[in-house]
Amino acid sequence: MQRLMIADGSDIVRKVGKKILSEIGFEISEAGSGREALVRCERELPHIIIVDAGMDDALDLITNLRALPDGKAVKIYYCVVEADLKTMMAGKRAGANEFLLKPFDRKILTDTFGGKAIAA
Repeated sequence: MQRLMIADGSDIVRKVGKKILSEIGFEISEAGSGREALVRCERELPHIIIVDAGMDDALDLITNLRALPDGKAVKIYYCVVEADLKTMMAGKRAGANEFLLKPFDRKILTDTFGGKAIAA
């Protein structure tokens, strides 16, 4: 089973994301800040992480995650509120692989992650 972490300052976003993504087969962990997410990643790396661009330490999280042993293997989705090129490029430079628009819903999460839950 694939491990997916949701790093987002909003309890509601994490709760909704966790419910939907666990239903399609992911083992979900959550973090309310970049620091909390990094501490959890140091213990056990997720296969995939969704990082909210709105967190103050989002870019630091991505950079530090990439520096961990095997950190380059983690698929990082940088979650942005709008398709703002400056924000997206900052995420890409820090090491994000993909982007996810927020607010997301069941369809977006299922379409984006549906086939990835089982693959190891």
